[in-house]
Amino acid sequence: MSTFTAYDGTELAYHVRGSGAPLVVLPGGPMRASSYLGDLGGLTAHRRLVLLDLRGTGDSGVPADPATYRCDRLVDDVEALRVHLGLDRMDVLAHSAGGSLAMLHAARHPASVGRLALITATPWALDMPATPEDRRAAALLRRDEPWFEEAYGPFEAWLAGTGDFDPVFLPFFHGRWDDAARAHVARGPQESNYEAGDAYLSPEAFDPPATRAALARSTARVLVLAGELDGGPRPELARRCAAVFPHAEVAVQPGAGHYPWLDDPEWFVRRVTAFLEGQPSHGLSAVGADR
Repeated sequence: MSTFTAYDGTELAYHVRGSGAPLVVLPGGPMRASSYLGDLGGLTAHRRLVLLDLRGTGDSGVPADPATYRCDRLVDDVEALRVHLGLDRMDVLAHSAGGSLAMLHAARHPASVGRLALITATPWALDMPATPEDRRAAALLRRDEPWFEEAYGPFEAWLAGTGDFDPVFLPFFHGRWDDAARAHVARGPQESNYEAGDAYLSPEAFDPPATRAALARSTARVLVLAGELDGGPRPELARRCAAVFPHAEVAVQPGAGHYPWLDDPEWFVRRVTAFLEGQPSHGLSAVGADR
């Protein structure tokens, strides 16, 4: 673990894993410690991952002002990490809610980003939320799974606003409901700062028209990767997100949910590495062509 000091004196931690050119990694949750990302399916064999623990999570310090958990306020932490690492321009991988942070950072600091990989990122920063219809459509793709009958009723109630979030339907977020997925889920409460997560998504954190306008001028190369079975974002939503960027491509990982490096590590690593190295992606988009 290494640390640096943010603009307000908060000590922030990051974890370095693997070898090769650095790749700054922004976790999702929102506000989940970066430990849940592991080695991203073996991506450490190709890149040196710099996994940031956002303030108030993991090994990072708790700020004096909880308002600094807002997504837009965290942009300064990401930029401070780049400066601390001595990088003129950095490649960034962001998962899930971390995608909105990465988009806000790229909009505010366009010269700081080289390549940006948005992994199953719901683009709240662009006012493109995953809708109940999106999540329902993805869930119905799983109707032949042995756990579907028990999970779907509570899931539908949650979508309708008549029921609470229930762990019984967590299999819908994973392409494979196996031991690795169960272990991943079990660690969630210990790795998450739920109060900070609520602040992260404050409506005041986002200005979608301004963000869209800034990203439309971006020179960064962007990969928007969706899971075939993920409800947030569905592949169609990922394509809408990619259309905001001038230099974006879309990949849909077959059989994957919200955590694609768990569902098929080899496919995930090959596709992300090809993008980061500027290689052709032939044969790696079995579901939905790249653009």
